[in-house]
Amino acid sequence: MLGNVSDYLSSHLAEIEAASERIRPYVRWTPALATDLDSRLVLKPECLQVTGSFKVRGAFNAILRLRDRKPHTRGVIAVSSGNHAQAVALAARTNGLPAVILIPADSNPAKIAATRALGAEVITEGVTGENREALLKQTSEERGFDVIHPFDDWDIIHGQGTAAQELLHDRPDVRTIVAPVGGGGLISGAVLAAKARDAGIRVFGVEPELASDAAASLHSKQRQSLGTPPNTIADGVRTPAIGQRSFEVLVEHALLDDAVTVSEAEIEAAVLIAWERLKLALEPTGALSLAAYLTGKLGPVAEPVGLILSGGNFDRALVARILSQAS
Repeated sequence: MLGNVSDYLSSHLAEIEAASERIRPYVRWTPALATDLDSRLVLKPECLQVTGSFKVRGAFNAILRLRDRKPHTRGVIAVSSGNHAQAVALAARTNGLPAVILIPADSNPAKIAATRALGAEVITEGVTGENREALLKQTSEERGFDVIHPFDDWDIIHGQGTAAQELLHDRPDVRTIVAPVGGGGLISGAVLAAKARDAGIRVFGVEPELASDAAASLHSKQRQSLGTPPNTIADGVRTPAIGQRSFEVLVEHALLDDAVTVSEAEIEAAVLIAWERLKLALEPTGALSLAAYLTGKLGPVAEPVGLILSGGNFDRALVARILSQAS
């Protein structure tokens, strides 16, 4: 079994390394930051990334791979609450492809506007968290466009894995990595990049208490679904279940060390600390890793601890409310 896991990790690491080279002209190598908040922490601020989140890594890798495999593709289509939408819009525009994005009507208006500004056709009317996958299939067939899934796609996972790969390149002494969990693309990529480098590196996923499907899946050893999108302020992780590929990585191969949850109040507190103390404009999803660390939810961990801060495309009204609590 060990040999099988070793081969599994090696093959995925090769794909992550190839993704890193492929997307390098289009994405930022975000810094690994030390902070006086806690000398044991190393921050990977993907809020400084192109389009403001890590999602651009997977989107560029997937679309560049699509162009290689299918040079005459008619266009791409995706579903997203906002960050994947912007990433696909930019990657499609860069590659001269039309893009259609289905975004639930109640999503962050700033993310919707930013996606349109990047040239994508955005459809919100009638789109909900519950029906978006069915509408994706229907619209893809009608347009003849190729689907760029937000998380359940190996090209997406390998692209997202470049964030952890960069972190470990800049700080090879990191012994623990923490990342948010929604559909599972980022955490799966982080696990594959880290464990292929050193099986002793511990990797933790973090999700809101209101969206604890990954933790439930990990502990039950069965893929769990919340049924409907959870009503959490961390809108980037409102996916009801992790993808099948992420389940394979995290649970079937037992590569994730643990998944922990944080409350809505703890997420808000982490956003406030990020803005005031770290001077990083994080959205609630981007603050999940920080919330888990600050609240001690990770337990005793090997140091240094690398926190992947996934994005900063925030709802202005929400962040204004959170920041007002400090006054």
